[in-house]
Amino acid sequence: MTGIRYGRDKLQMAVSDTGNVERLTYTRNFGIVAHIDAGKTTTSERILFYTGRIHKIGEIDEGTTSLDWMAQERERGITITAAATTCFWRNFRLNLIDTPGHVDFTAEVERSLKVLDGCVVVFCGVGGVEPQSETVWRQADKYGVPRLAFINKLDRIGADFAMVVKEIRERLGAKAVPLQIPWGREDTFTGMVDLVIMKSLKFDSANPSKPPEVGEIPAELAAEASLARHDLLEAVAEYDDQLMEQYIHDRQPSEAELRAGIRAATIKSSLEQDREDRRPLFVPVLCGASFRNIGAQPLLDAICDYLPSPLDVPIPPAHHPQTDEPIACAPDDQAPFAALAFKIARDQFVGKLYFLRVYSGTLRAGDTVLNATKRRKERISKLLRMHANKQELIEEIKAGDIAAAVGLKDVTTGDTLCDETTPAVFERIQFPEPVVSMSIEVKTKAEQDKLGNALGMLQDEDPTFRVHFDQETSETIMEGMGELHLEILVDRMRREFNVEVNAGKPQVAYKETITAPVDEVNYKHVKQTGGRGQYGHVVIKLEPAPPKSGVTFTSKIVGGKIPKEFVPAVEEGVLEASRTGPLAGFPVVDVAVTLYDGSYHDVDSSEIAFKIAAIEAFKQGILKGRPVMLEPIMVVDVITPEAVMGEIIGDLGSRRGQVESTIPRGSTRLVRAYVPLAEMFGYATAIRSLSQGRAAYSMEPARYEQVPRNIAEGLIGKGKRG
Repeated sequence: MTGIRYGRDKLQMAVSDTGNVERLTYTRNFGIVAHIDAGKTTTSERILFYTGRIHKIGEIDEGTTSLDWMAQERERGITITAAATTCFWRNFRLNLIDTPGHVDFTAEVERSLKVLDGCVVVFCGVGGVEPQSETVWRQADKYGVPRLAFINKLDRIGADFAMVVKEIRERLGAKAVPLQIPWGREDTFTGMVDLVIMKSLKFDSANPSKPPEVGEIPAELAAEASLARHDLLEAVAEYDDQLMEQYIHDRQPSEAELRAGIRAATIKSSLEQDREDRRPLFVPVLCGASFRNIGAQPLLDAICDYLPSPLDVPIPPAHHPQTDEPIACAPDDQAPFAALAFKIARDQFVGKLYFLRVYSGTLRAGDTVLNATKRRKERISKLLRMHANKQELIEEIKAGDIAAAVGLKDVTTGDTLCDETTPAVFERIQFPEPVVSMSIEVKTKAEQDKLGNALGMLQDEDPTFRVHFDQETSETIMEGMGELHLEILVDRMRREFNVEVNAGKPQVAYKETITAPVDEVNYKHVKQTGGRGQYGHVVIKLEPAPPKSGVTFTSKIVGGKIPKEFVPAVEEGVLEASRTGPLAGFPVVDVAVTLYDGSYHDVDSSEIAFKIAAIEAFKQGILKGRPVMLEPIMVVDVITPEAVMGEIIGDLGSRRGQVESTIPRGSTRLVRAYVPLAEMFGYATAIRSLSQGRAAYSMEPARYEQVPRNIAEGLIGKGKRG
């Protein structure tokens, strides 16, 4: 079970440098992603143990895991920040990122999948495809990431391997193809049948260091294994002409041929997903029970055998920062250097750590590189190989590597670092908008500067964390992805930065928008106070825009009606005015603004005059566009005993919820509903009371919808922070 499974002649040789190809061929950059409590960190811990990275298995309940190193993670038993590490299995270097499962920290998953070549999606054998499972799956789809599915916790009561495979197919639209079937069920689960080699694998849970025992398939599983093997061959044959020929003539492929076919289908199908004639995404499915040390070694083999190397997947498109011409980057150590800074973290000893995914070239400690996004030079003082919060000093990193740099001054998440002579910019990472806000204040004036420093550092680390000062209420407002997100940030301010803050109650991050187009808003700003005056005249139109488009600005000025040097000031005024809507002071979104006319004065016109004119024109335009308020709607999944399902549904209805479906899950029911976030505060207490503690729920943002008029009137009357 630990030999190399396929010949390297099967792999794409993308560059001529043999040493470079050899290294990259045996590199796997992958992540572990899943819904909360599916067992990601437990699985990652077993991977580290069996690869020899750690010598004692840590447990979440005991707060001893290697990758959940933050105090907040160990206290709550959840993953908050993505942790990177490097380990080795067979001849392969595995760069692993363990990501959070809680929706409040979805940005960690987003930026990890942006730079990874493959991922393992962990599913709970009882819960199946859960809300965050769908979210991370869509994120992987967005970046075309090949993936394996690992169905975990098959030792639990109610676990059902076939049910989860069916849900992956039906709810995620993937061609989920089992490479294993479980041997035993619930407390009798002891291993699996490997359908590639048609052998059984039996594990000794009490002795994790002992390798699985390879044997013949148990008689009671022979028929099921034979049928599953047939389905596997049929599925792989659809993606491989040679295997299809063998399948048609009822010839069994060799083990090497079958592994090569599975690998090709896994990688190629992910690259087809943006084509109209795409086939379903091919996803190999494995099984196990990580807590009982069942299934980790075969999973490691599958990661090496079926997930892509950096040579097998295309490098993200890059362009020249000034000309926008496409720039071709190659996964070659000798090519010009290009890397993406995908994560920033704070370390108490070395300061800021900048996590880099190197796509081409080589970076050495002491090198000077170009931040092509900001067009500034940066010097690399140190390079580090990370193991969660532990560091190993290294001299260089090469194409395909993931590591951390120290010494950078003006780099933010999503910036591109590259060779000064060959500037290139990769597409920035797009993060979701915050949905919850909270006011904070320091307990003493002396801590005001410390608060500013803490907020600045936390914003650098977390792109979904926003901070602004509300002029109307004189409050500092934090915005994030949920109550837990903001709670963790406040806790970090107190522990890491020694800033004592008072936090207000979480508030919904409402938005404002228009529902009707406004063809013309004509505003002229004229001010004469003796000497040089102010003159700015703009004519704009506003139109409702698609959801999540924010506020967009387009100039269609023809001729010299407004000099081009004043157009950026108009855009700046529009964007500034959009931060505070006219109804209750919430940000304006989903509006397209077009500047198409205006005039200027040779002496009195200035940037500030045009900015003021744009601000006033935008405010007038929003009022004319029949403005409404928008609120975040959450998709809420409740796992409840059938006996109290009626009470659960009734309570969701009282919260303005719309129940979409109820799905049987063994002895329980999954109730899925869409509920306004404003109605979900305190739901954890309510659901415990309704179900005597037997029900559980999870939720994540789904969309924004118009606030009902009667509720909107109350919000408008109370004002932004009322």
